[in-house]
Amino acid sequence: MTTRTFLVHGLLAGLLAGVVAFVVAYTVGEPQVDRAIALEEAASAPASSTDGHSHEHSHDTSGASAGHSHGDEAEVSRSTQSTWGLATGTLAIGVVLGGFSGLVAALGLGRLGRLRPAGSTALVVLLGAVAFSLVPFLKYPATPPAVGSGETIDSRTALYFGFVAVSVLAIVAAVEVARIAARRSSGVPGVLAGAAAYVVVVAVAALAFPKVDELGAFPASVLWDFRVSSLLTLLTMWAVIGAALTALVDRTWRRHDAREAQRAFAAAL
Repeated sequence: MTTRTFLVHGLLAGLLAGVVAFVVAYTVGEPQVDRAIALEEAASAPASSTDGHSHEHSHDTSGASAGHSHGDEAEVSRSTQSTWGLATGTLAIGVVLGGFSGLVAALGLGRLGRLRPAGSTALVVLLGAVAFSLVPFLKYPATPPAVGSGETIDSRTALYFGFVAVSVLAIVAAVEVARIAARRSSGVPGVLAGAAAYVVVVAVAALAFPKVDELGAFPASVLWDFRVSSLLTLLTMWAVIGAALTALVDRTWRRHDAREAQRAFAAAL
């Protein structure tokens, strides 16, 4: 099996994961986004109403044309965002994550103890899901559109991806610690040593990175439902990537073994 084979399998698995994640996000996540947008619009309605009364004459003469122009200038409508935009995003993320998982699975082949290719691939995807998505989500969970100041979006994004980088580097270091420990003793202590190393590094990073609290008076129930749906979408994508990529790798490896066995039998005749 070549690196190209793993990459192609990863891209296919990611494409399938993107489709499934879109269904989950559209079914479970988009209603929560709509609720958040409705709350944001309701909160801004009184200010708009007051402004409208104070400039009634101005709105009568030019407001209609200005409002129409603003609507025409809107780059993407909400309906497009929740359908084609969402589908494009989930498919793109799925393909990228799947392709990258395939490459890392190829790199990890034969370097993760005595695991066969299918087991090695499944472990790589699991570690990727934990380091790249799950743990960063616990530190900086997703927030709906109505939450957070537009002035701090750059700093919040930088904090999130900075923590992702720390988490990914920590998981790489933890795997190396586990390999070294496994050479000196059995496999279980090695796994525990690697897991402990990752937990320590991530815990220290979580304490060192600043908190982000811009919720204000946003309803806790809506925020909880939004975050649960976001996490469900993430886990669905990783689960499909793991299952599909592992199945494809296992099928290809079995075919490779069968061909090698046939060649060995033919050579022995």
